[in-house]
Amino acid sequence: MTIYGAKRIPEISRRLLPLILMAPLLQHAAFDAEAQTTALPAATAHVARPTLQLTLPKALELAAQHNRRLQASDLATREAEQKKLIARSDYAPHIRNESSAVYISALEGVVIPAGAFANSATTGTVPSQTLKIGQGAQEGFTSGTGLVQPITQLLTVHAGVRAATADVNIAKLNTQDSQNSVALLVHKLYFAMLTAQMQRDAAQSAVDAGAIEEEESKRSVAEGRSLPVVELQTHAALLAAKQSNLTLELELSDLNEQFNDVLGLSFGTKLILDPNELGEAPTLPTEEEAIRAANTSNPKILAGRQAVEKAHAGVTAAKDAYIPNVSGMARYSYQSGIPFLVHNFGTFGGLVSYDLFDGGAREARLKAARIQLSQAQLQLSQAEADLSVEVNAQYDEIEKLTELVNVATEMLAVKQEAARVSAVRLQQSAALDTETARANAEVAAAQATLLQTRLNLRLTQNQLLETLGLRPQ
Repeated sequence: MTIYGAKRIPEISRRLLPLILMAPLLQHAAFDAEAQTTALPAATAHVARPTLQLTLPKALELAAQHNRRLQASDLATREAEQKKLIARSDYAPHIRNESSAVYISALEGVVIPAGAFANSATTGTVPSQTLKIGQGAQEGFTSGTGLVQPITQLLTVHAGVRAATADVNIAKLNTQDSQNSVALLVHKLYFAMLTAQMQRDAAQSAVDAGAIEEEESKRSVAEGRSLPVVELQTHAALLAAKQSNLTLELELSDLNEQFNDVLGLSFGTKLILDPNELGEAPTLPTEEEAIRAANTSNPKILAGRQAVEKAHAGVTAAKDAYIPNVSGMARYSYQSGIPFLVHNFGTFGGLVSYDLFDGGAREARLKAARIQLSQAQLQLSQAEADLSVEVNAQYDEIEKLTELVNVATEMLAVKQEAARVSAVRLQQSAALDTETARANAEVAAAQATLLQTRLNLRLTQNQLLETLGLRPQ
């Protein structure tokens, strides 16, 4: 083994020598790469995010102008209107031109033998020789412009226009429903961000109080008045408060991006909300009046009724398929190369067509249309029943939230009084800073709870307005 090692060492040294010489250069390159990598987040961290001062009315205005869901609903309405125009066009006569150029490979002619008309000494043979009279030409051309006016088909056309009109009304109602839903979503996100901001501030107050308590526990342990476990417990409580604060920060950031999407703003825009521009709480009708109003103005109910109307039109169109198709027609034509016809001529008349046998398709279509009508009627009945249940549930929730607002208001008053007493005790040196900090943190938490409860009540009231077919303001 010794001899083997003595022979191998010089060879290994020769192989490692270039790497040893390059080591400082590699180390320097690695240091530069690390410096650039660590400098990149620092450079991007200072990119300024756009900010926007936002009130609730301004948020509603931005959503109405830039929300993609509303833009899609508007396009769907415009598409339905164009389809209605297409259906109405079948009322008018259709004017169409047809032209053709043909080449005929062989023509049939008229042959008149010699002497076919006369053969006498006076006149001789008439004709004197066999005649061949051609019919037309091998190259022919025809062009005609005709008008066809449907007559009995107008019944089917009328049914189609009824269905198209129902589609337009459904599209408009869906647009209205989308506008109400987006307005409600704006309220929901606006209130959620305000609540999250208040909760974050309360969590920050808890962090500040925890920091004061930790400092006091450290002094108490250092002076021998408490066990070290107390310091560990206060530190754990401080970490829990910081974790809650960071969680609320993440939630607030997520709500901010969701709000940007709803408002049609660029992602990364920081929204600064105004908690004072919330408007007045809506005035609500009684529960019985709300149910009646919802049945007459809720977009989903009205759209369901339009679906029933469309299904009725489908049944009518399926019945009209049993009526023969009768149309009037008029045509003016030009021809060249066709025998026995002048170059320009007109044709007038009527067209009648009727399917004597279609394999049972008409009967199946009629049955399918009646089934669709039954489905539309059943869906409308279910929607009306669901609406009544929804209105009742919303009124129950409003009643409960009103009671919660009263409880949260009383709780805030109690916490504020406790904080006042704690501040007086601190001035009299009868309490520690920890007690006052904790009391102030509890006041902040109670304020956040009260705000959240009030905004939940306002949101539920807006949900009721949406159910009634009204747009939350």
